[in-house]
Amino acid sequence: MTTSQPPETPITPTALFTLALGLQPPWTVTEIALQLDQNELHLTLDFPRGSRWACPQCARPDCPVHDTETRQWRHLNFFQYACYLQARQPRVQCPDCGVKTVAVPWARPGMGFTLLFEAFALTLMQQMPVRAASEVLGEWDTRLWRVLEHYVQAARDERSLATVTAVGMDETAARRGHHYVTLFVDTAQAAVVFATPGKDATTVERFAEDLAAHGGDPAAVAEVTMDMSPAFIKGVTEQFPGAEITFDKFHVMKLVGEAVDSVRRQEQKDRPELKGTRYLWLRNPETLRANSAAQLATLRAANLKTARAYAIKETLKAFWDQPVEEAEAFFRRWYVWATHSRLEPIRQAAKTIKAHWAGVLHYVVTRKTNAVLEGINSLVQAAKARARGYRNIHHFITMIYLLAGKLSLPQLNLA
Repeated sequence: MTTSQPPETPITPTALFTLALGLQPPWTVTEIALQLDQNELHLTLDFPRGSRWACPQCARPDCPVHDTETRQWRHLNFFQYACYLQARQPRVQCPDCGVKTVAVPWARPGMGFTLLFEAFALTLMQQMPVRAASEVLGEWDTRLWRVLEHYVQAARDERSLATVTAVGMDETAARRGHHYVTLFVDTAQAAVVFATPGKDATTVERFAEDLAAHGGDPAAVAEVTMDMSPAFIKGVTEQFPGAEITFDKFHVMKLVGEAVDSVRRQEQKDRPELKGTRYLWLRNPETLRANSAAQLATLRAANLKTARAYAIKETLKAFWDQPVEEAEAFFRRWYVWATHSRLEPIRQAAKTIKAHWAGVLHYVVTRKTNAVLEGINSLVQAAKARARGYRNIHHFITMIYLLAGKLSLPQLNLA
């Protein structure tokens, strides 16, 4: 004889959503409203009459409810419907602390989004411009910027910079009109640890203060890689007196490349074949296409001042591969050639390099460059172009931290 099993009690929709939201007593879903005309799902959350709570300030248990305030939070979409949670948020009467608002477990205090919605929004904003994410989510981008700035700042607050001993620094354009942001990178981690408006000596001072505030020691910074900006040199000398400065070889070569272009611009007034050839002289010859390489070879064979300037620039490239014991002698020979070239822009570039000789020579000891920073700068500028600019410089800095800071941000977890 077989015995029949009692039928299972079907789960109610409110109980199902209570489980799906991961709510713990005394919170439960009490009402579900699907508004088809608005494409919205509204879930009402509540707690039983007589529930008692711990004081949010002193943790004293069993505090009675003083009153409630009805609030609403945007949650993850339910299929194609925008989902909103609504609840009476209690304020408790604590004998020691007075009336205090109890935090709800699904959202940060004072925010209109649930934690899961914020985590999903962060995931989107790491992959696309904030304005595009706002269109996907159907929210104002200003609200999403507040979410992004909160989590980026929270992640920075928790970051320790105690191990930072080698720093690369460079400026990047924030927008047109000489608006810049200076980036400071922990070269060992290849991560932006500080970004600040401007490109003067005070940017280094602000970095030193931020480094100390995050457990770092300015006295422990032994290496700084940068360009030959007098403001940067002044700032590093004052704030990191124990650091050895290495001038970035790419900036040194850029200085000489600009001198070559100055010679070209002066000479093209009399030599029209030089017009439109700027990038032939500035690019690495191995990256040129066959027709461009052939054009450059023809120009180099002509009796051109620009060709002589170009030869001087190309010869300097060999300096960066010199062994330590031969580097200074190599530069001295190059310097004599450059300063006796009768090409004023080249002469001035050579003198500038000699004036910063210690930091230039230090490269052959450290072999350090700002290549990591150049890559980060390209990434940031690409993101800026994709977003069609940022509304203000603080948004730009937030995006730099998001893309290049290697911060520990909350991850979306629906498990």
